[in-house]
Amino acid sequence: MKANVDKDTCIGCGLCPDVCPEVFQMDDDGKAKAMGDAVPSGQESSAQEAADQCPVNAISVE
Repeated sequence: MKANVDKDTCIGCGLCPDVCPEVFQMDDDGKAKAMGDAVPSGQESSAQEAADQCPVNAISVE
C-alpha cells in the first residue's frame, strides 16, 4: 500500500500528520508529504483515515 499527497491540491492544514504521523509529515514548503515508499504494516487504516479526513482530498492511498 502506498500513500501519495498531491502538492498542488494540499493546503497545508496539518491534519494528516496529526492523524497518521507514521506516514505523513509537513514538508519545508508547508505542505504535507508521505514518507517512505510504502505505508508501514499496521498503519493502513490510519493512513486511509487521514486521506478520508483531508479537507481538499489531496491524499490517495492505494
